[in-house]
Amino acid sequence: MKQTTFDSPAYTAKKKQTRREKFLAEMDRVVPWKALLTLIEEHYPKRGKAGRPPMSPEVMLRIHFLQQWYALSDPAMEDALYEIESMRRFVGLELNVDAIPDETTILKFRRFLEKHALAPKILETVNTDLAARGMQMRAGTLVDATIIHAPSSTKNSSGERDPGMHQTKKGNQWFFGMKAHIGVDSHSGLVRVVTGTAANVADVTQIDTLLTGEEKTVHADAGYTGAHKYVKGEQELHIAEKRGKVKAMVEGALKDATVALERLKAQMRARVEHPFRVLKCQFGFTKVRYRGLAKNTAQLQTLFALVNLSLARRRLAAAA
Repeated sequence: MKQTTFDSPAYTAKKKQTRREKFLAEMDRVVPWKALLTLIEEHYPKRGKAGRPPMSPEVMLRIHFLQQWYALSDPAMEDALYEIESMRRFVGLELNVDAIPDETTILKFRRFLEKHALAPKILETVNTDLAARGMQMRAGTLVDATIIHAPSSTKNSSGERDPGMHQTKKGNQWFFGMKAHIGVDSHSGLVRVVTGTAANVADVTQIDTLLTGEEKTVHADAGYTGAHKYVKGEQELHIAEKRGKVKAMVEGALKDATVALERLKAQMRARVEHPFRVLKCQFGFTKVRYRGLAKNTAQLQTLFALVNLSLARRRLAAAA
């Protein structure tokens, strides 16, 4: 049994469980640790420099997930492991007993995931586990995209903005960054496919990459008008009409029926917004952290795997 520090008994005996502790306890139960560790250990180094054993892959994976849940940089993550007992307990480390990974070790683990292209496999592994628990029906897909901001400053070593990002206009406002495109299971509301592009790429051009080929129906907003030109399968498309076109219709029974139909379409599509809410409001991911489209897309794939687990955790707990 691991030796405990002087502070641990006092922490254990405290009367209130914080929201962070409740969330981490719930996530600890629903994350498919065994499957994810099997995926990682296939590529994980057996020995570090000078023959020293590397940090446990489970410890590093738990730290990596904490970074995503709480939007922490590598230095901030290292500080949090020293300062926050609930995070150390989730990771399985004891202060003054275990070695606490420094920011360089945390950085190297993320680069290890990038090198072996493990982020999309993490999403796939999580979805396979959720499907085995009956969480996905795969009858239909909802598609949508959101803009993720990127720093537009040129005050850096290269003197220019990130070449992987781009500016785009939405409404009357300009944005600089990338787009996260997602395909969501219409039954469960869980994300199945994630792609990243520059912000100026039209949503409709990515629709075929967001489909699995198993769905019978596809639902999308008016930004996907003309989607039939890009979809290669035989799926039934339900694309919203442009608001201006509906508004310009002559008042009467036809317009009333069209408005009612569009309302039904919107109710069906509403579920696609739930993953974005968790991503931006709960996990605090509103701006890219890294430079380059590939790194940020990999992070998005990991984030949406965790979004799925967050959305499913209450249902999984109720079914247990």
